[in-house]
Amino acid sequence: MISWRKHYKQTLIAIGLLLSTSASIYGQDGDPKNGEKLFKANCTACHALDKQVIGPPLKGVVDRVKTEGGVGKDWLHKWIKDNKALRASGDKYANEIFEKYNKTEMLVFPNLSEKDIDDILAYTTNPPAPEEKKTPEATAGTEANAASPADKTTTNIVIISLLAIAGLLVWILIKLRQLVKLGQSEDLAGLNETRVKSFSEIYQKYHLIGKGLIAILALLATYGIWNWIMWIGVYKGYKPDQPIYFSHKIHAGENKIDCQLCHSSAKYGKVSEIPSMNVCMNCHRTISEYNGKYMEPGKDKAFYDEQIQKIYAATGWDPQKAQYTGKTQPVEWTRIHNMPDFVYFNHSQHVVAGEQAIINSFNKKNPNNKIDVVCKACHGKIDTMNVVQMANDFTMGWCIECHRTTEVDMNNGYNKEYFKNLHDKLKKQYPKDGGKITVDAIGGLECGKCHY
Repeated sequence: MISWRKHYKQTLIAIGLLLSTSASIYGQDGDPKNGEKLFKANCTACHALDKQVIGPPLKGVVDRVKTEGGVGKDWLHKWIKDNKALRASGDKYANEIFEKYNKTEMLVFPNLSEKDIDDILAYTTNPPAPEEKKTPEATAGTEANAASPADKTTTNIVIISLLAIAGLLVWILIKLRQLVKLGQSEDLAGLNETRVKSFSEIYQKYHLIGKGLIAILALLATYGIWNWIMWIGVYKGYKPDQPIYFSHKIHAGENKIDCQLCHSSAKYGKVSEIPSMNVCMNCHRTISEYNGKYMEPGKDKAFYDEQIQKIYAATGWDPQKAQYTGKTQPVEWTRIHNMPDFVYFNHSQHVVAGEQAIINSFNKKNPNNKIDVVCKACHGKIDTMNVVQMANDFTMGWCIECHRTTEVDMNNGYNKEYFKNLHDKLKKQYPKDGGKITVDAIGGLECGKCHY
């Protein structure tokens, strides 16, 4: 009986040690996989596992707070739930952390359960190894290697065949040249000399036709030169490389960022301006690497991460310390759209006053290529462009055609009041399309509107 009890106690001790070891491996009853999901949903705006973003890196945070502050998981639960209340209670370590990270207020997470927090802490202690994903390039490379012996054999056969054909053609040319020399008699040589010398006689006989052809060629040349001159300064399709690669497809297309978030003065100012680098930093203070699904062909994650680092260098941002160094590097952007000095163009007039009229006119003329933002009428579908290009001619004729075809909304409050006395007169003066009034009817073709 005593021996049985002894072995029973040893068995219980062994099972207890096994369970405690397992608990320590898996973050003390936490689920790292679920913790990863919760971490990405709640924490990645300010934290990463292995580097400082706005807040400190969180890998091994359970051990770190124990070493630094002598606190455990219970303290982390209180901190995550409501760090402000923890600081207000006078907790020394909580206030030290707050001071250390520039008094940056951390969000509170009362919605997270105790188990949720345990899962997150388990993830920071033992993050699951990332699953290896086969890229299309790697798959293609594997297939290429598998098929390489057959491909090499086929290539060798093709090369040998081409060389044989080339040799046969050379041999035929040599033989033909020999035959021509043998068949060229003295009479044939004399006839050839006569034909060469008689060109002047042919010209004398058909000189009127020749002069007519010369006149036609001169007219065509004049038209060509004139047409070339008229297109000087028209750069449709122009898309220069920029010092920092910026994909509108990623920002405006994939992430649905509104144009006016960056180009804020386009709506209320004459020019749309180039956004300052501080506008970029509104987002990229916390986005230090590219984790999007979309990648332009020929580009990889390392390329996009490098461009983000260029933004940091330009603004003097230190991502490790999460603060500005004061050392900035101005970015020399290459201008794409540039109106001549003698042309007046006001963005706000088109974006605000003419917004709906321009969208309606464009969609009516392009039923298979409709737009939802007024900017696209002139600049093209920017949200599909990796590299911005000049989408239209931007010539005087192009602007006039737009003014002649864009219908003015005479029923909106401003136009109805402003053109109150001219409304009926304009309808009689411009009866086309059932009395529809276009921009040219209200001064859209007056020289002084666009030229000083």
